[in-house]
Amino acid sequence: MTTASFPRLNEAAPDFSAKTTHGDRSLADYRGKWLILFSHPADFTPVCTTEFIGFAKAAETFKAMNCELIGLSIDSLYSHLAWTQNIKDKFGVEIPFPIIEDIKMEVASAYGMVHPGAADTQAVRATFFIDPQGILRAMVYYPMSNGRSIDEFVRLLQAMQTSDANKVATPEGWMPGCDVIVPPPKTAEAVAKRASEGFNTVDWYYSTRAL
Repeated sequence: MTTASFPRLNEAAPDFSAKTTHGDRSLADYRGKWLILFSHPADFTPVCTTEFIGFAKAAETFKAMNCELIGLSIDSLYSHLAWTQNIKDKFGVEIPFPIIEDIKMEVASAYGMVHPGAADTQAVRATFFIDPQGILRAMVYYPMSNGRSIDEFVRLLQAMQTSDANKVATPEGWMPGCDVIVPPPKTAEAVAKRASEGFNTVDWYYSTRAL
């Protein structure tokens, strides 16, 4: 049984170099761009097929946000190629992003994708957001039985990019065009000034503003 390690947020994402359906790929290839690395339990499975179709349909949306996609499962390159061809033939959807071959479970283990409580020989539905500097910014895990929401990943990336660009936070369910949260003051003097700073202030610790 492989003992999985678990990467941590706001630290460098584990490096990788692997064979994919689009040739060799490494983490360094994506420097300067956001990257969403996502794993699935197995090729030719129904839930995973719906997820890959969802990612494929959103690929241009992610690309417009300077974000690339790369999939992974503990299957062979030939299995990946056969499955993506099957998706094209049966569902009319072409998979435009690479899929990592990870038969030895090296990438899956480095990213903590293998959870023995779920399966010893399959990667769970894990999704990792890596920023242009190679820093791991978000991790999302789903159970084997339930597919991910690609729309939520688009929203999360929009929110993180907005926070980075404007030094703000975003509230629950935030969407572009909604108000953002102003960082709370950190000194007594700043607390005293907060009400007069022109924000939508409910209390000293909670203020919002439009972008």
